[in-house]
Amino acid sequence: MIRFHDLRHSAASLLPNHNAAVISVSNMLRHSKPSITLDIYGHLYHESQRETAEIMDKLVTLIPIQLPQGVEKVVDH
Repeated sequence: MIRFHDLRHSAASLLPNHNAAVISVSNMLRHSKPSITLDIYGHLYHESQRETAEIMDKLVTLIPIQLPQGVEKVVDH
């Protein structure tokens, strides 16, 4: 048996991973603020986190370089 609450949880879990803004999902769920939505469902937003990281990577990469074949990129942390 599927309860209404199960459908609500499914929507809250799936929408942000399909490019729905958290603020819109929060409004749909009638949470008083988006931080509540993030506190409850934030651990489920893996795909949007990856996309955000890729966007940030593109924004801060100033000069693309091409390494010679056989040379590996070294990342210094």
